[in-house]
Amino acid sequence: MAAPAPVIRYTTDFGSPRPLGATPVAGGVNFSLFSRHATGVELLLFHAHDSPEPFQVIHLSAGENRTRYCWHVFVCGLQPGVHYAYRVSGPGEIAHGHRFNRDKVLIDPYARGITKALWRRDFAIDASNNVRASMRGVVVDAAGYDWEGDKPLGRGLRDTVIYEMHVRGFTQSPSSGATHPGTFPGVIEKIPYLQELGITAVELLPIFEFDRTDVLGHDLAGRPLVNYWGFSPIGFFAPESTYCVDAAHGSQLREFRDMVKALHKAGIEVILDVVFNHTAEGNDCGPVFSFRGIDNRVYYFLTPWDLRYYLNFSGCGNTFNCNYPLAQKLIVDSLRYWVREAHVDGFRFDAASVLTRGRSGRPNPHSPVVWEIDLSDDLENTKVIAEPWDAGGVMQIGSFPGQRWSEWNARFRDDIRRYVQGEPGVGDVACRLAGSADLFQRGSELPVNSINFVTSHDGFTLNDLVSYNQKSNWANGENNHDGVNDNLSWNCGCEGDPALPWVEEIRERQIRNFAALLLLSRGVPMFVAGDEVRRTQQGNNNAYCQDNEISWFDWKLVDENKDLFRFWKLMIEFRKRHATLQQGRFFTGATNERGVKDVTWHGTNLGCPGFAVHDAHALGMTLAGFKGDPDLHVMMNMWSEDLRFEVPVIQGRQWYRAVDTALPPPDDIAQPGSEPEAPADGYIVRARSIVVLVNERAKPLRAE
Repeated sequence: MAAPAPVIRYTTDFGSPRPLGATPVAGGVNFSLFSRHATGVELLLFHAHDSPEPFQVIHLSAGENRTRYCWHVFVCGLQPGVHYAYRVSGPGEIAHGHRFNRDKVLIDPYARGITKALWRRDFAIDASNNVRASMRGVVVDAAGYDWEGDKPLGRGLRDTVIYEMHVRGFTQSPSSGATHPGTFPGVIEKIPYLQELGITAVELLPIFEFDRTDVLGHDLAGRPLVNYWGFSPIGFFAPESTYCVDAAHGSQLREFRDMVKALHKAGIEVILDVVFNHTAEGNDCGPVFSFRGIDNRVYYFLTPWDLRYYLNFSGCGNTFNCNYPLAQKLIVDSLRYWVREAHVDGFRFDAASVLTRGRSGRPNPHSPVVWEIDLSDDLENTKVIAEPWDAGGVMQIGSFPGQRWSEWNARFRDDIRRYVQGEPGVGDVACRLAGSADLFQRGSELPVNSINFVTSHDGFTLNDLVSYNQKSNWANGENNHDGVNDNLSWNCGCEGDPALPWVEEIRERQIRNFAALLLLSRGVPMFVAGDEVRRTQQGNNNAYCQDNEISWFDWKLVDENKDLFRFWKLMIEFRKRHATLQQGRFFTGATNERGVKDVTWHGTNLGCPGFAVHDAHALGMTLAGFKGDPDLHVMMNMWSEDLRFEVPVIQGRQWYRAVDTALPPPDDIAQPGSEPEAPADGYIVRARSIVVLVNERAKPLRAE
């Protein structure tokens, strides 16, 4: 606990209602808090993050310190670094949707930094005074940071390869060798690895301050289960303090900025997974630490027939009322803040269908908050990605407005999984490879509106997708009842890890198949950190509560699976090298100077795709190269036996083998310029494998 500080009594002035939050200005700090139904507000000032009592309490007068619904005060001479919180009084009629309780110490929804040194969740649930067990906001001065000329990179979506990553899990394992494991500085230490792999953007699981103290039970070994993923937000402006080295002294924003700046120097964009659909205050039995105690009826959807309870479209106990004007403003202000002050390049919106829900809770095609994000000048060059569903049963793939919003394409995930595990249906696979025009083109969208993925944080890792037929979530303490049951997975003949050598050979081939299909498809590819080196969660497909080796990146795998890492690395390079794989438009039938159409579909025989054949497992496609680029020919055989594919003849061109997932390393993928010549009379594609040919101008025959 910090040593007692000298007692200082700051003088105050009326202050200003704008901006909301704690804003350092010349001569002091302006505080402003929105509460439509409050009858009284007190500002509590603390010397340090662990001060048990405030050194000064400032009572805000409804007559002098309130403008419309904003309560405000200017504290003269106050400096950044001071910690603060509020008490808010108002109607206590729970039956009318109010949950005001002056005894509860509340954090500012606009707090730029939050500390949890004294936080006790259980003390926030009962009705008692919890000042000695509450969170604190931090007065943060965003000015003065040396960005060294940095700014968001502005890379186009068609040039983007996304790597979904958990900040803590990426370096927390002792195997990482990181000086600061599990932190923003820890990520900086691993940037050379990300550069070598070749990804262009990291998509970070939630880094907004979230509640890690909510013990969700215990695993079979008795270890506590906590909210590890971070989908339990406390505030929307403050970086997670446990991801920082020196959070006690207000370093959160600086350490996050340092990471962003370092990633940008390496050419890597930063996309944040943001959770605006609910908060960690949970259901009617949850804690009161901010929104609920400031104005419950404003911030949450309440059940119309009984205002004591919450509508739960998020699946997490409550639903944020995103299209209430103040909540809408808070969301957009948060996004602008992260772009303006932290140079973030984009956002992925968790359960984004909640953003479309209007006053009644039903989806609104003209959602104000969705359209304000879409039309915001400040966010014009920022990537916005929707998870286009929520826990209320709404599925909106292809329904977010225009070309501005990209969306996680669950159809890509499911169709590609089905195909690679051996189910027939090549027509659906062709749709996914071509950019999912059936889902996006009707709304005047483009292939880049589709975020293509086979795995994400939610579900099996890629290794587990080819190693388990059944989930194994026993460590979650829910008797294996949690998590999705139908994973569209195949264990290749043996359940779990490790397996016999012949099983492992098939598994590695299947992983290469998934990597190839992902990176050969139009749209924006995304994969999960560790898929490139066979990271396993031991069959756990819902590891949200596992802050341990189940979830952490095991860096020993980088050496153990260096051949697979090489395949991913070269496959990413291959995508970047061939413009036809990065086109931002759907296929139109255009031909190049050699008369090759932009796409031609085949089966084992040229021009005869088995779209209408019920049990077809073979698919081929020829992609035209334009402006001097070579043509590509892809042959996919997910049948259990080898198949002979015809190879197109293109006048004056010779085919070379770039990829054959059935071959052992290093022949599985060739270094550029070392591709061996492919037979012109047909190619035997091994069972469960993919072959990619690339053509060049035929070499002249040598004179004898």
